Parts: sequence; structure tokens; C-alpha cells
Amino acid sequence: MTSPLPDTGTGRESLLLTARSLAHVRWIAGGTGSGKSTLARLLAARHGLPVYDGDRAEHRWLTRCTPERHPYLSALRGLPPGAGWDGRTAEEVLRAMPSVHGEMLGFVVDDLLAMPTDRIVLVDYFGILPADLAPLLRRPGQAVFLLPTAGFRRDVLRARYADPQRARATWGGRDPSTVLAKRLARDALWDAEVRTQATGHRLDVLTVDGAAPAAELADRVAARFGLGRVAS
Repeated sequence: MTSPLPDTGTGRESLLLTARSLAHVRWIAGGTGSGKSTLARLLAARHGLPVYDGDRAEHRWLTRCTPERHPYLSALRGLPPGAGWDGRTAEEVLRAMPSVHGEMLGFVVDDLLAMPTDRIVLVDYFGILPADLAPLLRRPGQAVFLLPTAGFRRDVLRARYADPQRARATWGGRDPSTVLAKRLARDALWDAEVRTQATGHRLDVLTVDGAAPAAELADRVAARFGLGRVAS
């Protein structure tokens, strides 16, 4: 599976300029239910850093996308909750994801370039593949990809969607157990792609199984990110 480079300019020189402009950014990506947001909050609190929340920003991107440049994202505009899962296999759902086609990273980059650059910014976002991110890193230690074990993710998502209101907001009136099974299969395919690409680009992948405390994971990532001392 391959994705085009994000829409941050044309040519290698532009990518190098963008990478220099984003040298202060640290990326926390990977799979759903892996604890990305928990990790980002811990690091932000410890080191006094801002967090860019990609999940929240996605809603704004729907108003900025165009069918010509972002066909997969544009196809989601106006769809009722859960409609994108109807009549599709897990692999078909994966192939329809805008992130698989590199459509999301350009929006993230545009938002980051508009932010102050005087301190490190943490990015917390699921929809980034290693092959798309790698050209925008000045060094591999700027990024980490968290991938949960199957059991850990299953428990996290079951708890997350045990709330009927949240389940309806995400999947409409569909049977949560049926959609969740397809969601878990889709996410496993995404994880496999992330792991393969990260290995090819020599980017860090951390497997999360819930055995280690979140604070211990934060210690490891902070060291990798070069965050220095804890903020007082």
C-alpha cells in the first residue's frame, strides 16, 4: 500500500523546508485504542507543552477539502454516522480511508505551520501513515507509533462504546457489536500497514498491552523525544 506525499508543496526542496519548519513537532500516531491521547496529556502536563488534537481538527478539514484534491475525505461529507461501514468488508473500509491515501497529513501540516514555533508541540492523531510522515521528519526520534495488542484494543473499544449515546453518535442505529467486530478487523489491517511502513522507514513502534503503567511509557517516549526535565 502506498500513499502520495502530503500536500505541503512540490518537490524535495519544499519537503526539506517543511521538515525544517516542523523540527519542533513531536508526533504521536499509530492505532486506535492504543493510548495516544493519554500519553499526549501526560507529556503535556509534565513538560508544559501544547497538544495538537487531530481528531478535533478533522471536523474543520471537512469544510476545507475539495473533491479534486481530497476525494476520499470529500466522500465522507454529509454521510450519517456509521454509513461508511455499510456493505463493505474491513479491507474495503480501510481502502476508503482518507488517511490511507495521504489526504489528512497536509491539513495537519498547514495547521502546525500556523502555530508558534518557540516550543515543542505534541501531535496526537491516528490518521498518519509512516511513509507519509517520514519525509517531514528531520530525525526519526520526532515520531513514535503506538500499536495496541488485539486484546487491549478490544477491551478499550468495548468500554468506549458501552455508552449507548456515544455508540449512536459514531455508528447511528447499527448494532454496536456487529460494527465493532468490523472495526477491530479494519484496525488490525491498519496496524499491520503502520508496522510495515515504520520498519521500512526506521521509525519507532511501541506495542501497548496495558501491562506497563502509562507513566512508564511516557518516560520512554519523553527520552525518545528529547523533552528534557519535567516542568515545575
